Amino acid sequence: MKYILILMSMLAISFSANADDTMKTQASKRGFNDTQAKLEAVLKEKGLTVFAKIDHADGAQKAGLKMLPATVTIFGNPKGGTPFMVAAPESAIDFPLKALLNEDATGKVFLSYNTVSSIVAKHKIKGQDEPAKKLDGLLAAIAKAATE
Repeated sequence: MKYILILMSMLAISFSANADDTMKTQASKRGFNDTQAKLEAVLKEKGLTVFAKIDHADGAQKAGLKMLPATVTIFGNPKGGTPFMVAAPESAIDFPLKALLNEDATGKVFLSYNTVSSIVAKHKIKGQDEPAKKLDGLLAAIAKAATE
């Protein structure tokens, strides 16, 4: 029994460390709609294309369900993403990049995104560590600008 508890603790630590490296979440000082508008403006300023927006709350409402506001914005630039997909074609499942904007029950708004470094690690992409770090910096700057 003691060994099972130790193993479970190790797995929990492993999963939480992986989650920290994979997804970044930042609280917004703005409301939901203002954060969404600012996110889209910042993406445009940075030369990125918004390919699609998925409004999960709207979809839920159309299905007769209730859901707090949650939107996934899909964005990118072929110059940035294509080298990763050329190196590992299956990584196209994670490109273009995505940002989740959601509101919790208290009205607090959060912006979340997966790091490019985690995508590189997930798909074992070789030779793209430096570009991934640069894109991670860009994503952090976008999240900061959208939420402040």
